[in-house]
Amino acid sequence: MRTFSVTAKNTQKSRIVCRGEVLSKALPAALRTYRQAFLFSDDLVWGLYGARAMRALGSVPVHTMSAGEAHKTPETLLSLLAAMAQAGLHRGDCLVCLGGGVVGDVGGLAAALYMRGIDCIQVPTTLLAQVDSSVGGKTAVDLCGVKNLVGAFHQPRWVFADPAFFRTLPAREVRCGLGEIVKHGALSADIFDALEQNRDRLFDRSFLASLVPANIAFKAEVVRKDAEETGLRKCLNLGHTTAHAFELLDGALSHGEYVLIGTWFEAEIAKARGGDADYLARLQSLVLTALGGIPALPPAEEAARIACLDKKNVSRSDIVLTIPWAKGEYRLLTLDAAEYGRELARIGRLLC
Repeated sequence: MRTFSVTAKNTQKSRIVCRGEVLSKALPAALRTYRQAFLFSDDLVWGLYGARAMRALGSVPVHTMSAGEAHKTPETLLSLLAAMAQAGLHRGDCLVCLGGGVVGDVGGLAAALYMRGIDCIQVPTTLLAQVDSSVGGKTAVDLCGVKNLVGAFHQPRWVFADPAFFRTLPAREVRCGLGEIVKHGALSADIFDALEQNRDRLFDRSFLASLVPANIAFKAEVVRKDAEETGLRKCLNLGHTTAHAFELLDGALSHGEYVLIGTWFEAEIAKARGGDADYLARLQSLVLTALGGIPALPPAEEAARIACLDKKNVSRSDIVLTIPWAKGEYRLLTLDAAEYGRELARIGRLLC
């Protein structure tokens, strides 16, 4: 078992535990301190783990959403809040989010809003959610075609990361998680070395389970220093500006797959501006191993237009990127929309 804590200014302490038997032992023990718990999941995860959760927790109220990013909407959020109200939850009660990143984001935001904030426990069931979205307190829903436009910072009281959940993950969900793991590798020399040295094991569940604590520890330390993304935490946006643009335009791949694509593109942008070309080529090679190749993508000018709407930008005419630079190093880069569009088009031609 590995345990981490995240405590940042003006936030509650968040404890992150990597261990087995979460549903049968760790979660029931954590919930004994609450008068009432409320369980939120999606229909896919609930079909796999709902019976096991209910055997361990007994008679607790449950609300499920339809699985998938398409349902990460204000309507889903309001439906959950209404169910919490109907169950009679009070400020001293707890919301448990059992599922992947979408469940964690929607549930975390509901916990932040309900009675101006109740405790939340995250039980991430996907690789991506364990290494990224469940850690750090970012919660959100999508609105008007913009990803994560409406949200709040709300640290979970507990995060329980159990490698047993990986047994039911399809290969595509593993690849999705690799998007964030490779991103962490672009920021941490130690994680990058582990990935390069084991590139033939990237889809090995036992190897991935061994990587989870290091990835959580890396992100937890970043969040501890900058919980509300005023400085250092911006490094975690690496690859994401381009990823979000293609994701919103195309939607055929998972979020993590688009993060891999965004990392490859933004490494190419870094090469053109003096980044360490040898390291960036190695990073791109690692991306391609995880992704299996760059698929056909929407037109560059459309991606640039969508990127202008990204919430990380300071104006509608500039695009803010967090780009890989050298091993364990990143840079913040601002391009005007026209130049960013030309860069995407140039890089797209390299792939033809």
